[in-house]
Amino acid sequence: MRVSRGLYRPRLGGHGLADDLHGWQLALPPSGSFTHLTGAALRGWWVPPLPRDLPVFAGISEGEARPRRSGLLVSRHPGDIPCEERAGLRVAAATEILLAAGRDLGLLDMVVLTDAALHLDECTLPELEQASSRRRRGAPALRRALRFADARSESPWESVLRLLHQLCKVSVVAQSPILDDDGVAWARADLRIEGTRRLPEYDGAGHREGAQHARDLLRERHLHRQGWERYGYTSSVLLRNGLSVLRDADDALGREHEPARIRPWHVALAESLVTPAGTARLLARWAARRSDRAQLVPNNMPEGRKDVVRDQLPRDHRGLPADGG
Repeated sequence: MRVSRGLYRPRLGGHGLADDLHGWQLALPPSGSFTHLTGAALRGWWVPPLPRDLPVFAGISEGEARPRRSGLLVSRHPGDIPCEERAGLRVAAATEILLAAGRDLGLLDMVVLTDAALHLDECTLPELEQASSRRRRGAPALRRALRFADARSESPWESVLRLLHQLCKVSVVAQSPILDDDGVAWARADLRIEGTRRLPEYDGAGHREGAQHARDLLRERHLHRQGWERYGYTSSVLLRNGLSVLRDADDALGREHEPARIRPWHVALAESLVTPAGTARLLARWAARRSDRAQLVPNNMPEGRKDVVRDQLPRDHRGLPADGG
C-alpha cells in the first residue's frame, strides 16, 4: 500500500499510524526519528484533534540531506537527536517531541501534550525545565506550558477543563482528595476550586453508561451529603460555552462575574487544533514549510483569527474524542 512517492507498506499489514510510519522511516537517513505530533502519537500520549491531512513530522541531523516526500515535514538539528526504538520505529525523546511541537502549537495543545508526558512518566518536570531553558525555537512555548502543566491530570479533557479555570484566574487543585468526617480520603475530584467546596469535573460519554452512571449518581449523592458541590461539564460546554464555566466559578468564589476574564480562553481556543480556525492556521503554516511545497489546504481557506473565533466544536479527528474520557 502506497504512503507516498516511492514508499509502501505491506498490503497485508495493518492500517494504523505505526504501519504507515514503517514506510515513512525508509525515507529518513540513519539519524532520522519521528517527533512533534507524530512522535507524541507513537508514544501513546494524549494529543489534540489531528486533521486527516496532518503531515508526518521527523527530525534529522544537520549534516544529512533532507528527504523530500509529499506529506513529510522534516526539521534539521545541529546535533544528534536523542531517540529510542519502539516497535521497530525510531521515536524522539519526550523533551525533543515537546520542543518540536512548541515551534507550532498553541498553549492549549501544548498543555495537553505536556500533561500526558508527565502523567505517563515519559519525562520529569526538571528534565522539561532544563529543556525549556535551551536556545530552541520551541522553548518559549514549552516554558509557558510548564506554568500550567500538571502531572496529576488523568485525561486530556481534564487538562482542558483545568486550563480554562487557570486562564480565567481561578485557582484549582487537580485530583483533590475528598475526606470524610474522620479525615479519611474516600474519593478524588478532577478539580477543586481553592477556598471552596466546589468540584468542577469532566463528564465524558462513558459516564452516562449503565453501571458507571449508577456509580456516579451514588458518588454525587454522597458528595452532596458531605457538603460538596459537584459541577460536571462536557466537551461541548468547554469548547462552545466556556463563559458558563467561568460564571459558575465566579459564583463559587463569591466574586463579581466579569465576562472579560474569558478572553484568554478564547485566544487559546483560536490557536488550538480543537477549533476549525486553529486547524486552518496550523495547516497553512505547515504547508508553507513543507520541503516539497505540496499544498495541504485550499488556497481560499482562511487563517484563524483570534478576534472573530469563539468557542467552537472540534471537527472530525483522530485525537481527543469529541465527548470521551
